[in-house]
Amino acid sequence: MISSDTGVAFDQPLAIMVLISAAVLDFAIGDPWWCPHPVQMMGWIVQRYTKGALRWWNEPWQLRIAGIHLTIALVCSVSLGSWLLFYGLDRWAWPVSLGLEVVLLASCFAGRSLHDAAVDVLKPLERADLTVARSRLRRYVGRDTDTLAEQDILRALLETVAENATDGVMAPLFYALVGLAIPGVGPVPVALFYKAVSTLDSMIGYRTAPYTDLGWFSARLDDVLTWFPCRLMVLTVGLLSGKLKSVWVIGWRDARKDPSPNSGWSECAYAAILGVQLGGQNWYRGVAKLKPLLGNPLQRITEKHIEVAIRLTRNCFLLWLGLAVAFTWLTMPTPMSWG
Repeated sequence: MISSDTGVAFDQPLAIMVLISAAVLDFAIGDPWWCPHPVQMMGWIVQRYTKGALRWWNEPWQLRIAGIHLTIALVCSVSLGSWLLFYGLDRWAWPVSLGLEVVLLASCFAGRSLHDAAVDVLKPLERADLTVARSRLRRYVGRDTDTLAEQDILRALLETVAENATDGVMAPLFYALVGLAIPGVGPVPVALFYKAVSTLDSMIGYRTAPYTDLGWFSARLDDVLTWFPCRLMVLTVGLLSGKLKSVWVIGWRDARKDPSPNSGWSECAYAAILGVQLGGQNWYRGVAKLKPLLGNPLQRITEKHIEVAIRLTRNCFLLWLGLAVAFTWLTMPTPMSWG
């Protein structure tokens, strides 16, 4: 982050400004399709490396070592590389550094993208156009969508919103705040650190071949890094909805059924708040997979439930952003005088 040679510490005020500006930018425009995104670059690297690793190595131990190497190399390149970039720009072109930090941090937040994805699928559903809704849903989920009924489309969309409330919204904010608390680092490198791990997990962190061993390390690392932000998100949406007891009871009962230590809790929280049931049978490339049932089927999932889930996610983000900014500002040392 930017600092001054005059003795006046600008790090925290500018870091707060970057954080707020990034949140506003994400809320305003999200991730325009025409704008290059850091995740695309990371995805290209992961794809190229994975293709080579699967061609060159066959033994499980070889693929695990390759996966560890890929994870460490990508994460260090993204986080340390961004820190070094800003370190240099701060001294020669600090306005450019400031603007780049805002853009990169905004790219780590997926609040607007999550909203736009939901609207993209809900609009054709409002017209009862299942063909278009299935086609658009395919952009956001890994399951087969060609034969999904309306309730299955809504369930898939709500599950995506619930899971990404942690992975795409709360966890990046949490790690941006961790970076904000570390002198001389700032929110962007740490948020990008998490984003790199999350990208690896989404691309190769599967329990099925051919990624079982190659993606083992990145999947475990993602589980560890997401554990606390997930619980923080669950607690917050429970409090905001006034249904914390229900969230806790259903989460404690059902979340452990899910193989993921985090997505089960995220989905349980929204299922409990909305009074719906998530999980059930999905199809992946023609193969049926039964996911555990989460929550109680008190209501059928409707478009209104998706909208409430999006609003809860946004309010959770804004609450913790506001609390962090207020705390940082109140505890900030009194600026030294110029002299």
